Amino acid sequence: MKKYFVFFVFLSFSLLYAQEGKPKINVPEQFFDFGDIQEGEIVTHEFEIQNTGDADLQITRVKASCGCTAAHPAKDVLKPGESTKVKVEFNSASRAGKQRKHVYVFSNDPEQPQIRLSFATYIKTAKDNPDPNAPKINLSTNQYNFGTVKEGEVVSGSIKFANVGGGNLTVLDIKSSCGCAVADIANKNIAPGETSELKFDFDTSGRTGKLTRTITVITNDPVAPQQVVTLYINITPREA
Repeated sequence: MKKYFVFFVFLSFSLLYAQEGKPKINVPEQFFDFGDIQEGEIVTHEFEIQNTGDADLQITRVKASCGCTAAHPAKDVLKPGESTKVKVEFNSASRAGKQRKHVYVFSNDPEQPQIRLSFATYIKTAKDNPDPNAPKINLSTNQYNFGTVKEGEVVSGSIKFANVGGGNLTVLDIKSSCGCAVADIANKNIAPGETSELKFDFDTSGRTGKLTRTITVITNDPVAPQQVVTLYINITPREA
């Protein structure tokens, strides 16, 4: 009799659990490819979320893998047979090349509490689509060697550069990696086909040995706005 009673209790709980049912999340499309887009473009896509179970499905949280992506469900409770959309928005500003991002959807599905939605894209920049009417800087060299000098000397050098683009080139800024190197450009507005000269002085005071410093020229060239010139020098101690 006791065995029958235990079996009856177990069967009752099983039937009750079966009657309650379970939610089941289903995503027909878990990956989407935006293809090629332009840098700065904002693109969106909607992923469909279905409840193929026999109890209410509750979407508890949606989390994106990076701050560049926002995702929101149209509704967070789905009755059996219902569906909704999760809208994914991707901001490509300040990004380039191949991108692959993920969005995680959390729910009360006991068998699959988390699913991952993914998308990919290739972000094209000015390098991919050069404008023939844009300025373009061309340095005669990206390095300069002062050779061997005595400590305490101030040595000078220069390199030429040209505007080989179709628009006016403007030098916006010149930065040095240390106070020992000072650079300047006489003509900071260079028309197409014209050349200019980057001049620099290196103060060796208080320095010895082989040193490497850089000068960065910043222009309105949309493809290569920053050009780095590396300076090499070997400073020997002054004779006592």
